[in-house]
Amino acid sequence: MATHSHSPHDHQRGAPRAFFWGVLLNSGLSGLQLAIGIGFGSLALIGDAIHNLGDVAGLLFGWGAERLSARPATARFTYGFGRSTQLASLMNAALILMAAGVVIVEGVQRLFDPVPVVSGPVAWAAAAGIVVNLLSARLFGSGHHHDLNRRAAVVHLLTDAAVSAAVLVSAVLVGLVGWMWLDAATAIGVGLAVAWSGWELLGEALSASLDAVPRDINLAEVEAALRSLPGVENVHHLHVWGMSTSRTALTAHLGRAPAGGEDGELLQLAQQRLADLGITHSTIQIEPPGGCSESRTTREPENRTSIN
Repeated sequence: MATHSHSPHDHQRGAPRAFFWGVLLNSGLSGLQLAIGIGFGSLALIGDAIHNLGDVAGLLFGWGAERLSARPATARFTYGFGRSTQLASLMNAALILMAAGVVIVEGVQRLFDPVPVVSGPVAWAAAAGIVVNLLSARLFGSGHHHDLNRRAAVVHLLTDAAVSAAVLVSAVLVGLVGWMWLDAATAIGVGLAVAWSGWELLGEALSASLDAVPRDINLAEVEAALRSLPGVENVHHLHVWGMSTSRTALTAHLGRAPAGGEDGELLQLAQQRLADLGITHSTIQIEPPGGCSESRTTREPENRTSIN
């Protein structure tokens, strides 16, 4: 017997307000920082502005993906469009790495050919960057930790807040001691920090696209929870993957003990245990006593029935 369970939170409402204000605030900030960075000679601030433009693009990708993932399933896309949030995370990571590469290359070139920097306007623009990025990240609340798409957006924003802080410190030091090379050195450090965050995000996004077990799911704990169900003799063909950046799916075969009780009660209890572990969509195959083993092939019993 197989059953499918759907949590009432399967289709999480997105964060349109957070995405909207994030795009709006960072678009204005990018324009301001580019103008000041070019006008007053700060490559570090230009690098910050470029990363802010990456924020805007990343937020737009994430926003569009959340809207698409909320669309109902179709006859062709029977799981819906949740994977779009994983693709958005992958594109976000690529954008972060490209922006970091540009800043590092330009920083190395300017390190050997320093350009005069007017520190006052640069410091104010960097301070604005800290405020805008922290405010934008705050709009997403605490729910982003369990959603890779939203976490990618927040990583963009928090990383850029740190970048702006580094630019601010650099501008103040340039104004105090006159070390013009410090701006280029800061730009290189900023680029390396951004590249590190992008690399981590890329690895996680690639893992999700290859159906890896989501990082907030402990597979051994899931298997133990299923094995501990009353009437379950063994568990096999266990698979867990992300249907989107916020929805987790599972398929499993449960071998029933000779005195295992009613299938319906077992299924209901299994779904409840899985929901407690963060798995929102489960397909469970219950097999009769002696009808399965750990080494058995994947052929399904001929008398399988399904209830939804």
